[in-house]
Amino acid sequence: MGTGAPPTLRTPLILLAAADLAVLGMRLWPWPEAMNLPGNGTTGLDPAISLLGYIVLILWINTNKQEPFQRALSMGTMLGLPAGLLLAANVVLAVRPTGHPGFLQPGLLALAGVLWGIAGLRGSRVEANAGMGLICGVWSAMVSGLIGCAAVLATMYLAGPPPEIQDPWKQYQGLAIGNPETQALVHSLNTATGFLLVGPLVGAAMGLMFAFLDRKSV
Repeated sequence: MGTGAPPTLRTPLILLAAADLAVLGMRLWPWPEAMNLPGNGTTGLDPAISLLGYIVLILWINTNKQEPFQRALSMGTMLGLPAGLLLAANVVLAVRPTGHPGFLQPGLLALAGVLWGIAGLRGSRVEANAGMGLICGVWSAMVSGLIGCAAVLATMYLAGPPPEIQDPWKQYQGLAIGNPETQALVHSLNTATGFLLVGPLVGAAMGLMFAFLDRKSV
């Protein structure tokens, strides 16, 4: 008989999501000005709403106390941590775009996706269920997304206070008179949103694909 599943790190993940949300709120202060960002403020709202959703989902998904389910999530967590470090490394390289091969950043993202797929593969073997592979892939990508988002917010915080935004559309539309600080802010926010929203979709696809490939090879 098993001695119980390793931890899913629910509390640390909730704390990380809350810390990400707090730093994001400070970075976008004053909030009424943030509503002037492109998309009528959705550029700033999307990562904030995503982080709130993460907190709720982490609380909810851990209410399932069945040992196989918790064991599968634990596998996703353990593989999501190194994948998150790959996302963080990608963010650091983006800040310093020179001095490294051009394929390195896409390679780091691809390797993170492979780790999410492996998480799905291992999770599907717990209950011989490809659907569990999808869940573990999503969960692993969520863990990674929180780490990647933290790296983005750290670079935003170190960049100093946001610029005064008078006409964000005029500043952001890629014109020669565009405000570089505003463009960097929007790019960072979009990157954080990508980690939080697109990452789990990729994790779901990779987890399901790896689980099906494993089942076909049996």
